[in-house]
Amino acid sequence: MSPPPANDPYYEEIDLMLPPAAPLAGQRNYDDTDFSRLTFIKQCRDLGFSIDQVRVLLDLLISADRDCAETRDIAQAHLDEMRQKLAELRALEGRLENFVTRCNVACAGEPGQDCVIFKDLATPAKGSSCC
Repeated sequence: MSPPPANDPYYEEIDLMLPPAAPLAGQRNYDDTDFSRLTFIKQCRDLGFSIDQVRVLLDLLISADRDCAETRDIAQAHLDEMRQKLAELRALEGRLENFVTRCNVACAGEPGQDCVIFKDLATPAKGSSCC
């Protein structure tokens, strides 16, 4: 999900950004500090951090009292979660690839109702139970 454009008040509404001092003609004009904060938020969102995680990271960014290890821990937890999702996606990719290969070998060009993909989809995957 890409972040809203800079002229969208979304980040202001969820208290990640302060409204600019003087919007001109409906456009928000940010100073360098605001632009840097908006860029930070956008980068975080592009990396898949949740709004709550971004909020915590912003708090850490402005805190002189907190250790950088907190930031690293948030990034590490997010990396671990992303790696888990990638592993799940790779497993799904393998299953789909198998479906396509089996169809190409067994029944491509035959009536659709005879496609082995339907049989494969109606059979529980290894290690899972139905419903």
